Amino acid sequence: MLLLTNIAQLATLRGSESSRRGSELNDIGLITDAAVLSTGGRIVVAGKQREILRHPWLKKHKRKIKEIDCSNKTVLPGFVDSHTHLIFATPRLIDFENRIAGATYQEIAEAGGGIRSSVAGVRSTSEAKLADGALKALNHMLACGTTTVEAKSGYGLSFEAEMKSLRAIRRAAKQWPGAVVPTLLGAHVVPAEYKTNRDEYVRLVCEKMMPEAAKKKLAQFVDVFCETGAFSVEECQDVFCAAGKYGLKPRAHIGQFTACALDSLLKFSPASLDHLDHVFERDLPRLAQSQTVATLVPGANYFLGHARYPDARGLIDAGVAVALATDFNPGTSPTPNMQFILSLACTQMKLTPAEAISAATINGAHALLLGDRKGSIEPGKDADMAVFDVKDYREIAYWFGENLCKMTIANGNLNS
Repeated sequence: MLLLTNIAQLATLRGSESSRRGSELNDIGLITDAAVLSTGGRIVVAGKQREILRHPWLKKHKRKIKEIDCSNKTVLPGFVDSHTHLIFATPRLIDFENRIAGATYQEIAEAGGGIRSSVAGVRSTSEAKLADGALKALNHMLACGTTTVEAKSGYGLSFEAEMKSLRAIRRAAKQWPGAVVPTLLGAHVVPAEYKTNRDEYVRLVCEKMMPEAAKKKLAQFVDVFCETGAFSVEECQDVFCAAGKYGLKPRAHIGQFTACALDSLLKFSPASLDHLDHVFERDLPRLAQSQTVATLVPGANYFLGHARYPDARGLIDAGVAVALATDFNPGTSPTPNMQFILSLACTQMKLTPAEAISAATINGAHALLLGDRKGSIEPGKDADMAVFDVKDYREIAYWFGENLCKMTIANGNLNS
């Protein structure tokens, strides 16, 4: 039983039964001089401290409660990082140097670097070592305020290596206090051995990887990289169609380098479409009318040195539900820190700090179909909170390059 008291600012994000859009993103349910009471991993009550201290539940169980003084601190819902590539063996340092020398993402990929360069490492690394690396990353994320993480496979690109990657995710998740949502990303790129027979690889993903992942409960989602040099819209539709057969929810990387029509994918009701650096304006009304969340990952734009970032303002003004995520991965966004993503969102995509917080918490939860449990501080929801050593929530995006998170509570477990 935990009681957080003397909170300078508490962002509750209350009243978030559905993803936030438009002007709703600026309403973070801010309460000053606040307190939060939780027990059994769930929020009991959150609000003004003078009201919480009179709560009958508190009076009845006062001796069993651990009180945490949050004087001069801000408390948010734990960040929901809804797009990460958690499983890999080594950083891609050669790609990093080649990019500094002027090579583009596409040139590096065509030369054998990029995603394919991570495949050999994952295939040759044991499940235990992959899980250890994933747990290390998860602990970094937790220390920065993240309590829920979506974790993809996608660097194995064979049946055995993809299943091993998903098992490593499950293994790491069991040792972590937060929530991990596993995603099968067998359709990341076509591996070298299928270069001349890509149809066979798509069948492998749809007819062997998906059934096994569903049967063993290794994944909740299926992802696909829909992009020039990866998979076509038609292949993406095949993946989405197969996902539905096995009870796996679809999501996609799309529009990172080139725009493509979204209509044929939205009919599958994907939980999220991610990146969206390039979007046809004609697709915005249909995207806004859907429940699909547009997950933006500006860390990739930053690390790739792109001058152009996703048009977050255009998406928000059109009524699209927007989320933020790190895209943590070894090649294009090696950051576990959602605080840095908030800063990029504000400085490069012109979100307000409140909009960025909404996108990084409740909308990230809805992108994972977890909006009924995660992403806000309300009675009955999971006790996921992050305590920041700032008096004003806007400082979290203002100060960059350091970790302002002093402690987290993940499923009611205190981590400091």
